Amino acid sequence: MFALSGAEGGAGVPGQVASPDAAAQRPAPAVRSGRPLTIGQVCKLLVGEFPDISISKIRYLEEQKLLQPRRTSGGYRLFSTDDVDRLRTILRLQRDEFLPLRVIRQELAAGRGQDAPRVSGPGEPDEDPGDPGAPRTGPIALRGGGTALHTLEQLCDDTRASAALVKELRDFGVVQGTTRDGAIVFDDDEREIVRAAVELSHYGVGGRHLRVLRSSADREGALLEQLLGPSLRSRSAERRSEAVDALETLAATTMRLKHLLLVRDLRRLVP
Repeated sequence: MFALSGAEGGAGVPGQVASPDAAAQRPAPAVRSGRPLTIGQVCKLLVGEFPDISISKIRYLEEQKLLQPRRTSGGYRLFSTDDVDRLRTILRLQRDEFLPLRVIRQELAAGRGQDAPRVSGPGEPDEDPGDPGAPRTGPIALRGGGTALHTLEQLCDDTRASAALVKELRDFGVVQGTTRDGAIVFDDDEREIVRAAVELSHYGVGGRHLRVLRSSADREGALLEQLLGPSLRSRSAERRSEAVDALETLAATTMRLKHLLLVRDLRRLVP
């Protein structure tokens, strides 16, 4: 979908257009060499762990003040080892803990840094998700929600979703969007839902299949509302705040339980 052009689209040579096939054949640069990397080199370095990484996405994270790579006098971005590590942490927090950018910014400011869960690379043993010692589901932040709004074009550009897929997701209630100035826009949370749907679509999973997950989420939400609804609607600000804390804890615990139940059931399919 993206044409990687100019110095930042390829290996850092102004004016060249990088062929996707040629780029895939070139080895990823060794970031530990200490040499700064161009934005195109960073994409090649991280694509193995994050297949949906793109120059557009890195630029967007910079616009959101999550990254601050050094600029040359010509305006080209140069990423240090620390910049790449920070980007890797951001991407893991998005993918593994489903945190919105606002919360990720807070996590980084609090020194979250390298504590983000790591996905095993090629040839490395995977962590057993059913192991009690394996990383647990990360915190769930419910206050505020996704504040940034994205047009359909921006959504498709950032997630690599087709407009047809987004329409299908809306038709089946997986995402909704809101109308602003006559156009449909999507917040950060729905953008991440679409991103996950894109990954699932590679396996033939469409919006009609995701209705099951949407229905499950609706039922779980109704259960938690039944448990904490009165406190969440309390006139006492302190009680409401305590209820939100409890809701976040319950949501994280519920996700952990669902994860364990799914792993248990799927293991029965493995010979």
